[in-house]
Amino acid sequence: MSAVVTLIAAASAVLDEQAVQAARASLTALGADTAKPDWLAPDRACDIAEEGLVPEQAEAAVRRALGGLAVDVIAQKPGNRKKRLLVADMESTIIEQEMLDELGDYVGLKDHIAAITARAMNGEIDFKGAVRERVALLKGLNESVVDEVWQRATLMPGAKTLVSTMRTNGATCVLVSGGFRCFTERVRQWVGFDDDRGNVLEVVDGVMTGAVVEPILDKDSKLEALLAYAGERHVPTVETMSVGDGANDLPMLLAAGLGVAFHAKPTVAAQARARVDHGDLTALLFAQGYRIGEFVEG
Repeated sequence: MSAVVTLIAAASAVLDEQAVQAARASLTALGADTAKPDWLAPDRACDIAEEGLVPEQAEAAVRRALGGLAVDVIAQKPGNRKKRLLVADMESTIIEQEMLDELGDYVGLKDHIAAITARAMNGEIDFKGAVRERVALLKGLNESVVDEVWQRATLMPGAKTLVSTMRTNGATCVLVSGGFRCFTERVRQWVGFDDDRGNVLEVVDGVMTGAVVEPILDKDSKLEALLAYAGERHVPTVETMSVGDGANDLPMLLAAGLGVAFHAKPTVAAQARARVDHGDLTALLFAQGYRIGEFVEG
């Protein structure tokens, strides 16, 4: 039994020696042998290798020891840390917005649509039904609105660095979204993903019909995408990584070698095996053992 426990401070916080020593002490108190901390970035991220505990035990002990500090804790087996395939959700993960909510602003229903989105992302209502319900409210919108809404999109901090660093090191990076291709294609080009998948808004004569082209990409589709890309590229599942925030991401998070719930909805964070609550997307690089000097800026 062994694990590597990675501590990652939020951008606004500092990971100090006191916190690291508290983490080590929590592991040794349970009978683990710990190695000297390996700093991946000064004052920001470090690895603690331990023998004697499984990852789940190690993570729980360290989380208790650190209490309310703005430090993420990811524990995993020491092998196969650098992943060869990344499958990422788009909205509230790679970009900061939910673009369907933003489209809703143009029909005066942003708050209403956003409330449906929140319930769907927390797993409270059926995802496909929620997509159809929200898109129906957009009936009659001119297709040109997509270009206006796109101007609102902002990248999640660390997104380009995550993708650029992984691709530089030979990984394939794919964007798979329950959102729409009119946005996933643009985010793919902006960030540098190898490929993208998403749903398609039905448009006739330049006007949205209020329908989605079937079939709708949902949680099962995201899992299928992870397995398909891994199979096509002969990547063992243990060498895959997925990241997302919503209930429709959970199957792919649980199937990947390292599935990370990123600033996720409560039900998702509770079920995922790894989560980032405080840091930006570069936390996924530290979790793979990358040192800050190896980061490639996008």
